[in-house]
This record gives sequence, C-alpha cells and structure tokens, in this order.
Amino acid sequence: MACPNTEQSETQTNQALLPDLDSPEQPHLELAQFAAGCFWGVELAFQRVEGVVRTEVGYSQGHTHNPNYKLVCSGSTNHAEVIRLQFDPSLCPYTNLLSLFWARHDPTPTTPNRQGGDVGTQYRSGIYYYNEKQANLARESLETKQKEYNDKKIVTEILPAKTFYRAEEYHQQYLEKGGGERSKQSAAKGCNDPIRCYG
Repeated sequence: MACPNTEQSETQTNQALLPDLDSPEQPHLELAQFAAGCFWGVELAFQRVEGVVRTEVGYSQGHTHNPNYKLVCSGSTNHAEVIRLQFDPSLCPYTNLLSLFWARHDPTPTTPNRQGGDVGTQYRSGIYYYNEKQANLARESLETKQKEYNDKKIVTEILPAKTFYRAEEYHQQYLEKGGGERSKQSAAKGCNDPIRCYG
C-alpha cells in the first residue's frame, strides 16, 4: 500500500497553505501582493499610486491559520508581513507596481529576513503572484534588478499568493492615520513626501 503524500495532504487541509481565492471588488480590477519589510511604509507608498484603488495589510505565506500580529512576530508561523492591493491595470500596469516594490526596500540584505533594523521572517522580501502573467513579469523584473547588484544576490522570493489574513484594524493605513499618535502622512495620489515609518 502506497504511503500518502504528507506534503500534499497538509496543503489540502491547512487553509493557510491554500491559494488566495479572494476576488477584487470590481471585475476590471486585479489583486497584487508584496512583502518588503514592515508593511506600514510599504502600504503608504502603494496608496499614493494612481490606479491603486484599495490597500490592506496582513499576513501570508505562513503555515498557521488565522494568525495575529503577536504570533507572527514570534517567528513561529513563517508568515510575511504583506500588502495586498487592488489595482486597475488600465491606469497602473503591474510593471509599475513592481518598479515601486523594488524601489521601496533592499532586496539583498545580509540576511534574507531583514529590512534595516527590522529582523525576522515576517520582514522578508517577496512577490506573491495571482496568475502566470504576474509571475513572468515578476521573474523578468528580478532578472533586470539583479544586474544592478553584481555579486550581491537578491533574496526576494517569487511564489503563488496564498491565503491572505487581514491584519488587525489598527495596522490598516497606519501612517495615513498618524500611527503612534504622531502627525498623519498624506496618502494622496502622486504625493512625493518622504515616508516616515514609526511605531
């Protein structure tokens, strides 16, 4: 009698490992998902992009169903802090989103799970695609970006988008709302003000 494929059966029973099957609010919109360190500043950067109609931060690519921020920060779930957005490809091609993704973080840190002072698996760099077109464009963008770094290897992972768990409400649009009781930062389309990330 053949042994069951443990990895396959785990994927079928663990909701966290399933593809993200959510749909955009309108049929002409598409979903995109990125991880580039702390999700607060990354979200604000994407909020400012013309053609991005909705952003939300959360957790994905881990193995624990319905994680919370404290659990993700413990490193035990393997989730990444991600930004999921809905965009209108007629106003904002996916390549524009990729360009901003690469500009917003260091894809070649000394450890794959670090951005600046933030260290942990949740701060890794990732592009999580929803279809093969996104996958191909993501891989092409990585190959192009790698040429800028010579012997420093880009550690960004490119994987199918898995179940998205929306983060706690206080994390949503954190910098726009003036998180940490400091001044609010503009999310206006086209705004070029420097993004200040604070707790």
